[in-house]
Amino acid sequence: MIEMALNYAFGCFGIGLILNLAVLVRGPNASDRLLALDTMVVNMIALLVLYSIRIHSTQTFEVTMLFAMTGFVSTVAFCKYLLRGSLIE
Repeated sequence: MIEMALNYAFGCFGIGLILNLAVLVRGPNASDRLLALDTMVVNMIALLVLYSIRIHSTQTFEVTMLFAMTGFVSTVAFCKYLLRGSLIE
């Protein structure tokens, strides 16, 4: 039963990634593209967690945490760049 749930979740998050990629490519402005990129990071985090559940490993959770922190910092930096025009004041 857990395998069916994992397969369904992989499919849903995979479709979400593809739809976010379409918004990233065709987005009307930079803020929409940034939101799509941030949502892609969240979907990738979910896929990494699902993968670690599938292979019964706890070591990939550290990779997931590093990926989450990097995604958060890059999103904040890009938002600051969009709002102010520079990263360093």
